[in-house]
Amino acid sequence: MKLAIMQPYFFPYIGYFQLIRCVDKFVVYDDVNYIKKGWINRNRILINGAPSLITIPVKNASQNRMINETELTNDRNWIPKFLKTLEQAYKKAPFFPTVFPNIEAMLQAEYANIAELNLATIQFVCRYLDLQTTLVPGSANYANKHLKAQHRILDICLQESATTYINPIGGMELYDHTLFEQHQVTLYFIKPTPTPYRQFENEFQANLSMLDCLMFLEKTELVAKLKDFQLISNK
Repeated sequence: MKLAIMQPYFFPYIGYFQLIRCVDKFVVYDDVNYIKKGWINRNRILINGAPSLITIPVKNASQNRMINETELTNDRNWIPKFLKTLEQAYKKAPFFPTVFPNIEAMLQAEYANIAELNLATIQFVCRYLDLQTTLVPGSANYANKHLKAQHRILDICLQESATTYINPIGGMELYDHTLFEQHQVTLYFIKPTPTPYRQFENEFQANLSMLDCLMFLEKTELVAKLKDFQLISNK
């Protein structure tokens, strides 16, 4: 069984969903520390041809608090503001009429924290693209917070009886191939291959939020792009 484990991000970029696609089970790693100025409550979309940051407001953001303990602000005015920004940026995109109403409906739900909201965005994309990977919505049930770094990841692999663990390539230096091999877990790293697509008449901007892909790409074309990656071993 192939497994991946990642923090929940807000409408993460296409590489996140390439990782989901190439595993059988995906664990949402939400009981780890929130990262300020990371991708937990921020992302980038295309505004006037340039990558622009969007931020979801949270209460008392702190790196001493878990992601699933980081609450959204009580002021829900950010929702219409965000939707207006999204509409202004993409209303002329070919798939805006299909995608936007679904995003609007999703954001009207109540979410206890940023982890719940982000999970909803990930689930939405998976449903839209008919991804069959099993999503485990939280990592707290593994009861292994006493473990750190790769040892905690390995423990989740063992609890899930995973034979393969796949991680984004940016974390290659954090993992010891020998340690995983000793426990009969094969370790791979996924390296996305950004392939351009038309973003109005602008120069292509890679690695934006999946929102950008959803607005510009027909579903079958987007599913095909989920295959544009390499799996690399660190042996």
